[in-house]
Amino acid sequence: MYPLIGIVAVFAAVLGGFLLEKGNLWVLYQPAQLLIVGGAAAGIVMVANPPSVMRKMGCGCLAAFHPPSRTPQVFLRNMRMLYEVFCFIQRAGIVEFENDVEDPDRSRIFSNHPEFLQDPPTRDFVCDSLRMLVIGVTTPSELDQLMDLDIEIQRRGRQEPVEALHSVAEALPGLGIVAAVLGVVITMQAIGGAPELVGQKVAAALVGTFLGILLCYGVVGPVAARLEKLSEAEAQLLHVLRIAIVAFARGASPILAVEYARRSVPVELRPSFQDMEITIKREAKIPPVPKPNIPPNTPEEADAQAQPA
Repeated sequence: MYPLIGIVAVFAAVLGGFLLEKGNLWVLYQPAQLLIVGGAAAGIVMVANPPSVMRKMGCGCLAAFHPPSRTPQVFLRNMRMLYEVFCFIQRAGIVEFENDVEDPDRSRIFSNHPEFLQDPPTRDFVCDSLRMLVIGVTTPSELDQLMDLDIEIQRRGRQEPVEALHSVAEALPGLGIVAAVLGVVITMQAIGGAPELVGQKVAAALVGTFLGILLCYGVVGPVAARLEKLSEAEAQLLHVLRIAIVAFARGASPILAVEYARRSVPVELRPSFQDMEITIKREAKIPPVPKPNIPPNTPEEADAQAQPA
């Protein structure tokens, strides 16, 4: 909501000031100038970026106008989920958790967290990391490096549309100048005409520069900055999950592992210790430890187990 309000405020301030100076809004309506600036910007995007990055740009521009998805409650829910995972592993053993990481949708723990399951990058990050613990082919330090590598790769992927938007923003003032120069060329052709006609064409030419600068500093640049902050919030969540998993792999208790994670949350998003403690006590759902299937020692015991209750 705030980004949309900000964009509206930018246009309201600019156009409102123009009206206060007795300007005519109809003069700013120049479809040809908008076509030159907007069309050339779209062409630059198509030349400089593959389709995958253009799709990310579109999705990112939409996400920039949505409320932040990484709130203190999201961090708290993810830490509670990891606490449930750690407690179950501690009680039942790491091997018993294999089916949960292989099929998270049917997991006894992950199925209680639909938001986690609907977030593929975070889900795969957690499950793949826990899978390395299940198969037992990595040390805690190696797991730490592996998860850090994953976070960096995901950050690079999210940074691609940000860099593309910044490139477009940097090009927009130049495209505005191109539109203005073309308008001046048209004006020079009409230099012998009526003064009113020449004035209209000069005004139309200057609108191109106005559009380029306004779109650069008032729309595209701020959207790119907003998208960059959202990308950083995603990386912060993965970093918090990494801290908890590595701490547990190094031998920390479940509650200490999630406390490590809580301390790594940025201060403005960090839930309090009391909030985490209350959430764990009231909402944590730890599956019961499966009973071992022990074969009967005598035929009498086998008959007893075969009889219905």
